[in-house]
Amino acid sequence: MNKIHHSAYELLRSIPNRATILIGGFGAAGQPTQLIDALIESDTQDLTIVSNNAGNGDYGLAKLLKTGRVKKMVCSFPRQSDSWVFDELYHAGKIELELVPQGNLACRIQAAGMGLGAVFTPTGFGTLLTEGKETRHINGKDYVLELPIKADFALIKAHKGDRWGNLIYNKSARNFGPIMAMAATTTIAQVSEIVELGELDPEHIITPGIFVQHVVQVQPAP
Repeated sequence: MNKIHHSAYELLRSIPNRATILIGGFGAAGQPTQLIDALIESDTQDLTIVSNNAGNGDYGLAKLLKTGRVKKMVCSFPRQSDSWVFDELYHAGKIELELVPQGNLACRIQAAGMGLGAVFTPTGFGTLLTEGKETRHINGKDYVLELPIKADFALIKAHKGDRWGNLIYNKSARNFGPIMAMAATTTIAQVSEIVELGELDPEHIITPGIFVQHVVQVQPAP
């Protein structure tokens, strides 16, 4: 079993139009920039992207949005000081937005990875974000029913991986990667280093290879 691939472009061009893609990262930390660049080269259209935010500056996720090939963005932080690409697209009516509180975003992705049908959360109750959603009063507290966020693909960044797809992360770059790997049909991980089987301490492996279908080694961004 060998999940190592040498061409991110060859992998990413197999992603079909209208796919839903989870993209890891908390801002620039842990963002799989090289996989995103390969996705841009693939010319896939009408994508739904799920990520913590809606891109920074003109690189990575923002660069993908700028191509106009993303029809919908599902995220927690669409606007910040350097999110001008998303701002322009949204105000021009060229992209849809589903705004999800950050805890709910993580919880819904986790629910998909764990095979849950839905989760009840108190976050957002009584606000515009939960209009039309089922609510329930449980043990004296109001909750909102939230559905899992499943995806066709997950693009994540890890620090090291082996040919079975076991992954470890570098500090805060870990963020959404582990739960996204569990919630997608196909997970593609970019890593800075590929090691031999047995070199990763089993106690340190965060994402077991069962949740990863492809591993691509990339050169660190300058």
